[in-house]
Parts: sequence; C-alpha cells; structure tokens
Amino acid sequence: QVQLVGSGGGLVQPGGSLRLSCAGSRSIFNINAMGWYRQAPGKQRELVAIITTGGSTNYADSVKGRFTISRDNAKNTVYLQMNRLKPEDTAVYYCNQVPPDAWGQGTLVTVSS
Repeated sequence: QVQLVGSGGGLVQPGGSLRLSCAGSRSIFNINAMGWYRQAPGKQRELVAIITTGGSTNYADSVKGRFTISRDNAKNTVYLQMNRLKPEDTAVYYCNQVPPDAWGQGTLVTVSS
C-alpha cells in the first residue's frame, strides 16, 4: 500500500503563501494522475488541484489563479504552491491519486490573522 505523507502546513496570515509537499513511498507518480484534496471543519473533502502524468493541470474555481500544483516523478513528490491565501482555505490538505486510494497523513493549513 502506498504511503502518502503531506507536509508544509502551518499558520499563515491572509494574503500569505505556503508550499505543501507530498512524498510517496513507492513510484505511483509515474502512472497516475495526482491531486491535492482538502477538508475544512464540518465539510466534505474536496479535490482542489490535479496534475496528470503528462503535466496537465486543473483547479477548482475557488483556488484557480492562486494555487499551483507540480510534480517531481523522480522524487515521488507532488507540490502545492498556495498564494494569496484566504481564511476559507483553512483545512487539512491531503495528496492522493485521482481517483483516490487509501488516505495518508494530511497537513493542516490555518489562515488567520
């Protein structure tokens, strides 16, 4: 079973930036589309960014123009650059295949002044 571990979360002020990383325990990145998901308190988990094996990307409307997903297949790592953060971006962020497999450890992002 693939272990996916997210990191890079933290507390940031509105308008700030964070870069999340997600490392896999084996090489799923070369054969699967990967995505970043998030789950805010009291809400369902949602897919916010996806990147295909060919590098094509797509974003939820709520983050389009502010978030950028990228991948490094050689390092089995997916990144999420988050700029101009808003309080409504507060959530636990997870990476996973698209469609998702077993969930790994997420990373908490809190946007607050």
